Amino acid sequence: MKIGCPKEVKNHEYRVGLIPAAVQAYTKAGHQVFVEKGAGLGSGITDEEYVAAGGKILDTAKEVWDEADMIVKVKEPLPQEYDLMKENQLIYTYFHFAADEKLTKACMDKKIIALAYETVTELNGSLPLLKPMSEIAGRMSTLMGAYFLAKPNGGQGLLPTGVPGVAPANVVVVGGGVVGSNAAKVAAGLGCKVSIFDINPDRLEYLESVMPANVFPIYSDPIVLEAAFREADIIVGAVLIPGAKAPKLIKKEHLKMMKPGAVIVDVAIDQGGCAETSKPTTHSDPVYVVDGVIHYCVANMPGAFSRTATYALNNYTLPYGLQLANKGVEKACKENTAILKGLNMYKGKVTFKGVSEAFNLPYTPPEEVIS
Repeated sequence: MKIGCPKEVKNHEYRVGLIPAAVQAYTKAGHQVFVEKGAGLGSGITDEEYVAAGGKILDTAKEVWDEADMIVKVKEPLPQEYDLMKENQLIYTYFHFAADEKLTKACMDKKIIALAYETVTELNGSLPLLKPMSEIAGRMSTLMGAYFLAKPNGGQGLLPTGVPGVAPANVVVVGGGVVGSNAAKVAAGLGCKVSIFDINPDRLEYLESVMPANVFPIYSDPIVLEAAFREADIIVGAVLIPGAKAPKLIKKEHLKMMKPGAVIVDVAIDQGGCAETSKPTTHSDPVYVVDGVIHYCVANMPGAFSRTATYALNNYTLPYGLQLANKGVEKACKENTAILKGLNMYKGKVTFKGVSEAFNLPYTPPEEVIS
């Protein structure tokens, strides 16, 4: 199979789909790998390293897309890439379709095969290709919240750690999964008072057993959430329904109850965000203010720590990518249910319920299209 790795085009996106070790693994398995010139520089990877691993460097993104049967990316195709997609081409990346109708329609029109990192699901319910980026985004979320609490950055001027005689920040984490637990750990390490909310009693029991003493797992309901929002200095939105839109748990009316200069870090923004007032932002313009509350809603947070993120992501994407390349998408899906769950679109048909429900589109079970 011919595998292509173009340079990412999203604002301040420095990650790259393949590292040299991945290129080497694909080529050793008998595949050809084409990498766009300079694609890895944002992650500290030179073209020479790709060549040494067996890859071939092409000058333009168009050449890579034209050559490849399978594209390996990090972020979803953007409008300037829509015309580069080819019918029947397998694209292996984060898509987050449910938050982007334009992208969904473009991929349907192009009749690509979309294998979405974010919905590859193992039998135990884990999301292995979402996990490494969720870990980074979760840890970043607390740091970004702390940064924007500073008065010169628009915040209330509160040092999250506190000092002797002055209380630390109150951090509210909505969602107790990978993002939320990592956010809570970092906030706890800073010395903050941390409340982490979830609706799964078993998950809350687990968090109680592993978290430091300044982290308080709490069952989430609208009344307790509203009370927590009133006291919050930082809110981390970490809720996830795999492949579907995030629920809007932070209402616009909540903002008027919150402290002026408080910060919302909405990590769920890739799936539409969990605050009614959230809208995607970029690393070059990361925040805006609504009713005195700072919103940080960067849709590619881990891209800021690109080298760590690129290598962490490849550790997880490569084994599944090799199955796709070695067997073809149909056979790989038949033999591995985790990969089957990652199939969001197949040659113009939507094969993931969360996407079809988001835009009222016809749904075709993935088992049907690969039979």
